[in-house]
Amino acid sequence: MNAKRIIPRLSFWQIWNMNVGFFGIQYSFGLQQTAVNPIYSFLGAHAEQLPILNLAGPITGLLIQPLIGAISDKTWSPRWGRRKPFFLLGAIFCSIALFLFPFSSSIWMAAGLLWILDAANNTAMEPYRAFIGDKLPEDQQTFGFQMQSLFVGAGITLANLSLFVFQKYLGGNSANGGIPVWVYYSFFLGSFCSIASVAWSVYKTPEIPPTDDEIEELRIAKEKSTFFTPFTEIIVAIREMPKVLWQLALVYLFQWYALFVYWQFITPMLKSSLYGISEADETKANAIVESAKKGVSVVSSDLSWAQGILHQVEVAVGQTGLMNGSYNIVTMLSALLLVPFAKKFGSKNTYIFCLFLTGLGIMTLPFIKNEYFILLPMVALGIGWASMMGLPYSMVSPSIPHSKRGVYMGVINMMIVIPMLIQTLSFGFVFNNFLGNNPCSAIILAGVLFVVAGSCVFLIKQDVAKN
Repeated sequence: MNAKRIIPRLSFWQIWNMNVGFFGIQYSFGLQQTAVNPIYSFLGAHAEQLPILNLAGPITGLLIQPLIGAISDKTWSPRWGRRKPFFLLGAIFCSIALFLFPFSSSIWMAAGLLWILDAANNTAMEPYRAFIGDKLPEDQQTFGFQMQSLFVGAGITLANLSLFVFQKYLGGNSANGGIPVWVYYSFFLGSFCSIASVAWSVYKTPEIPPTDDEIEELRIAKEKSTFFTPFTEIIVAIREMPKVLWQLALVYLFQWYALFVYWQFITPMLKSSLYGISEADETKANAIVESAKKGVSVVSSDLSWAQGILHQVEVAVGQTGLMNGSYNIVTMLSALLLVPFAKKFGSKNTYIFCLFLTGLGIMTLPFIKNEYFILLPMVALGIGWASMMGLPYSMVSPSIPHSKRGVYMGVINMMIVIPMLIQTLSFGFVFNNFLGNNPCSAIILAGVLFVVAGSCVFLIKQDVAKN
């Protein structure tokens, strides 16, 4: 029998190098947050279509992450390793999809590329999280995840700020319909960052080979495994799920539903509240510009008006990038600062406060008419986002049996994507029939739902640690 495998401690730069790849993955996620829905609009999609056009995110997250995690657990290649083949493969397809995305000639081409992009991102992301546990001894894992969070914030921030900077300095003064040229630059940069950052981590970070005993265990597990094995494990985990996770699932239902509403409708809200552009105006302007491009005679004053409207639409997209980039910067700065507050007041109370703060901040957005003052509520959202990424896990972790920690992390991810799936299927109807097709009302509702989520946290009863 072989001795137990010893995991060596890594230096600061070794931990840095192994997490660089997360930067490119999160740059892609940042573009999905901010730029995909405006691209749909540039291609002629209406606001009520946005939820269903974003169906790729929750579906791929629900299926790909647990499946890839289970497969990578039972994988070993002497040349490529266990986790690296999956996040390298994901990065390649992500890079290709990002490069092609701005060339989308129709809504459905863009939607198809989003499915590929989301599947690739989830393929890369799931084994990357397990990579930390594989490579770092227990006393370094917290630092490893903190470093990963740093690159999460950095990637999303650069993606959002790139949209603002490219629109402001490379956007020009005219709009010719379709996807603006400056949008291409952000996606090309993302395509490069995706493959380059992951390739850097793959090149710089060797995986620890399994012992002979572990290889034998992998062989036996592979022989016994069937296509349905990982799905069976997930079903059993849900059936035996601790009560505190069901309580967290209620919080997540409102929290992630609200987040998806915000990401989808922040740009339409800005067009309406900050720049006074209605969807009818944008549709009319697109039609005029398209007619002019096809050689149809158009009154010069109408064409100038249409170009002005479409330019303001581009400005709104850039403003969205600035706002989302701002809240991710706040997230980077506030994540560690929440730790002493959680120790003093408890993770539960801190989480409640942050969700209430986020809800109130988002509810103010439609009433702010200044492009700089509207950045102030992003401080609230940034603090809230920092709490959402860490505090729920610290609250429920003591209730999760150590031997099932991996499968329950997958179940928690399902709690995130199921509300998103519900939102994509339901919110178009809600938007049309209850909100009067008003994106400002959609954003206000998102704020209300964050407050509801915070109220549901009161129901969570934390347990002591289980072995």
